[in-house]
Amino acid sequence: MDHSSQIGPGWASFGFCVGLSPLVHQSSSFRNQEDSNPQAATRLENTQVAMGTAQLLLRRSSFLLTPSPLLCRYPVHSSRLQPRAAMAADATSQFQKIQIQRDDTTFDAYIVGKENAPGVVVLQEWWGVDYQVKNHAIHISHIGDGYRALIPDLYRGKVALEVAEAQHLMEGLDWQGAIKDIQASVKWLKENGSPKVGVTGYCMGGALAIASGVLVPEVDAVVAFYGTPSSELADPSKAQAPTQAHFGELDSFVGFADVTAAKSLEEKLKSSGIPHEVHIYPGCSHAFMNASPEALERRKGMGMTDENKGAIDLSWSRFTTWMGRFLGSA
Repeated sequence: MDHSSQIGPGWASFGFCVGLSPLVHQSSSFRNQEDSNPQAATRLENTQVAMGTAQLLLRRSSFLLTPSPLLCRYPVHSSRLQPRAAMAADATSQFQKIQIQRDDTTFDAYIVGKENAPGVVVLQEWWGVDYQVKNHAIHISHIGDGYRALIPDLYRGKVALEVAEAQHLMEGLDWQGAIKDIQASVKWLKENGSPKVGVTGYCMGGALAIASGVLVPEVDAVVAFYGTPSSELADPSKAQAPTQAHFGELDSFVGFADVTAAKSLEEKLKSSGIPHEVHIYPGCSHAFMNASPEALERRKGMGMTDENKGAIDLSWSRFTTWMGRFLGSA
């Protein structure tokens, strides 16, 4: 991938997970630091690699460099945030909050489900650990005989309520550090009673889930939703864990979650030799698994008007079969 464009702080709009328009521009400040400071040059190189997946989506979005009317059409007012905050509080009450140590850092994680059950690490969208990813984790904990679901807080306590906030948080994510968080989460579950552990994720989390199947040998199975990692982060042709992936036929994030990206992923997984499945759902756009009333309102406001309960039910059925096959049941 060409890294001539850097991810800068001054975008007016953004195209991640929501259908808004990314504005990518040169970051002269990074270039000046690189020229005058070897340490800054090293930091820049690390940033380029870690942020490759984000750049993939930003620079290949079908909305690239197109002024977006959606941000103006869907302003976020404080009155809109109250139901969302209430839903998050309701979901949070079902979780146990723990802290996990890895390297020289500690991060929070949220656990739901019975002890000693097979574990599933559940990875967030760009919003952070909000009501939606918690809803997914609760659902997973009740599948079959039950799973122990763990959500690592990749944003270290920050949760976006507005598009601009989510943009800022995703831009600042250390993707390689996130992989280390995932590995530490998998190890924690195995050290605390889960005989096997899978990883699942949505959008940004979907890309990270696939990457974990390549980079984290302790992962026993992966189920990813509408996201693929950049080649800088992970090569799915080198996947080690059985991987199932789900995409919407109408997903417009070219090179990241559209049909072409899905088929490319399938070819790479095929060459890896691991068990794999890639499913494409007709009539579905991005984030089609988000079915709570608040999530539906958010998706509709962002131009994604499809609602397909059949696709959601089928996805969960396939998820259940895949995790049951490779993780077993409690």
